Amino acid sequence: MKAKDLRAKDDQALGKELDELLRAHFKLRMQHGTQQLNDSSQLRKTRRDIARVRTLINERAAAK
Repeated sequence: MKAKDLRAKDDQALGKELDELLRAHFKLRMQHGTQQLNDSSQLRKTRRDIARVRTLINERAAAK
């Protein structure tokens, strides 16, 4: 996910995106813990996407 695409979304959509990413990351962690995860790089990608969304939310909150 690109930051450019995230900047086009409004605050409510960013909150929803963050919620979806957190749920996806939890599921990936559970799969990793039970040895069912094939591509462990997904964990890193999801974690970074979460950080991107949180950064944008914090930037917008600081600008207000």
